[in-house]
Parts: sequence; C-alpha cells; structure tokens
Amino acid sequence: MEAIKETSMHLNGQKAFYKGKVRDVYNIEDQYLIMVVSDRISAFDCVLKEPIPYKGQVLNQIALKFLNETKDIVPNWVIESPDPNVTVGRYCEPFKVEMVIRGYLAGHAWREYMSGKRIICGVSLPEGLKENDRLPEPIITPTTKASHGHDEDISREDILSNGIVKENDYIQLEQYTRKLFQRGGEIAGKQGLILVDTKYEFGKANNEIYLIDEIHTPDSSRYFYLDGYEQRQENGEKQKQLSKEFVREWLMENGFQGKDGQKLPNLPISFIEEVSSRYIELYEKITGESFVKASNVNILDRIENNINTFLNTNIVT
Repeated sequence: MEAIKETSMHLNGQKAFYKGKVRDVYNIEDQYLIMVVSDRISAFDCVLKEPIPYKGQVLNQIALKFLNETKDIVPNWVIESPDPNVTVGRYCEPFKVEMVIRGYLAGHAWREYMSGKRIICGVSLPEGLKENDRLPEPIITPTTKASHGHDEDISREDILSNGIVKENDYIQLEQYTRKLFQRGGEIAGKQGLILVDTKYEFGKANNEIYLIDEIHTPDSSRYFYLDGYEQRQENGEKQKQLSKEFVREWLMENGFQGKDGQKLPNLPISFIEEVSSRYIELYEKITGESFVKASNVNILDRIENNINTFLNTNIVT
C-alpha cells in the first residue's frame, strides 16, 4: 500500500513551507494555510520511520467533521477541503501553548502520578487514584509548543508570568477548551466511547481567536470504550481504548521511550497494517460512518492536482 511520507510541492502563491511531525503546511501569501496531513506517525515526540497507510486521510476527515460540529462554540480556521488529505484554512498566528485537557488519569498524566507527583501543571491531584480512573473534574494541563524536541508541561501561572499568553486571551482559551471537551465527550458518548483526554491549539487572526489544526483525532485524543469501562476499572484490567497509546506501548516493549541513546525500532509490516486498521476503526467508531479509502495510486500527484485546482479557481488570480 502506498503512503505519504513526504511532500515537496511548489504551489501557486506559496510563500513558506513548514514540516511538522505529521503535517506539511504551505503558506499562501500569508493569507491561507494549506495543511497536507501525511501518513507519518509520531510517538514520544519522535517521527517513526514507516508511514501508516490511510492514517492522514483518517486524521483529516475526523478533524473536519468535529471542527464543523463545534464551530458554534469557537470559530475555526477551516475554509475548504479540496482533497481527502488536505485542509485549506485561514492564516493564524498560533499561541505558543497547547491546551491539554484530561477527564481521566491516563497516559502521560498517569506516568507522572505513578512516579509520585501529585501536582501536574500546577493542578493538584488527590491520593489513591488508579490508572484510568475518572478525575473529580476535568483538568487543564497545558504544554509548551516546541518547534523541535519535546513539548514540556507548564502551569497556568508560568504561562501568564512569562508572558507566553496574555491573561485575557488565556482565560478565553480555557473557556473554549472546557466547552470543546464537553461537546467532544457528548459526541463520543453517543457512539459508545469515552473521550478521555485531548489537546486543542488556537491562533489569532484580525484580533480574533480561532481553533486551529485538528481536534478529536486519535493523534490528539484518547478514547475508551464506554461499555465495560466500570467493570474493567473494578477488576484492575486494562481499558479497551482507541488511540495511539498502543503504538507507544509497542515502542516501550521494544526498548524505546524517546530517551537519549535509544534507537527507534523498525515497525514490522504486520504491525503497520494493524495500526492502519486501528485508525480506520476509530474513524468508523467515532463518526458512525463507513470509511471510504481514497485512491492510493500516485497519491502525491492527486493531492497536488487537487490543491492547484482549488488555488487556481478560488485564491490565486
């Protein structure tokens, strides 16, 4: 199966190019951003060597669906999607923090708690919690947004005292984050899932805050199956989940946690196929829709042609 590992397009009106861990972003005249969601996959802030077929399409289409279903809460950056792997949106100046919100003690937060920490990003946690327990109320645990290397936990107080985000903007980001998480949880619940934790990114254009990037995808979010959650917790069993945590677990089992000196292992073909299937499973589970695979023949040509058709007819004169 073909998959998108890199893009190197030359688009009409292109001013700049940014390569993220997963997304390739093209700046069109400081007015529009064209985001191509590749099939790269990252874990522990490292990009794995092998791409995952259809992962980019899954991420792009889930994000578009939920951006559309939350635009009554906060305006978002999206203008159009000219290709299954592409979103065109307005150019925004991003805030230099990611707004992480957690309803359950899982993943990174659990690893911190298990190490003995009871304060995460300035938020106090009670004693006696088990992995995957529901928290008394959702907590916001922001991270810095690193261009390279690891994002770092940061407290609300440090964000404000260091002038990373102005206080009035940060208050608004918190409000948006809580409302988006509540909406995401409601949507997930209707599909028999629990939205465990997620992250949101925001930017500004014309002095207005916009929700940018992606939301509620398996790259930015963790989902548990609702059915059997309580029983599994009572029995001390692992939760059945839909997220890329299983990729992190596989890497840890193979001696990699992103630490200095560790070598990134190669993914076997069977595991690549499993990861691809799991991403498609999440798409169908969370959206309630069947996933329709886009053609994976000459993918890069397809994407570039679709983008340039859009630019020629909508943007570039």
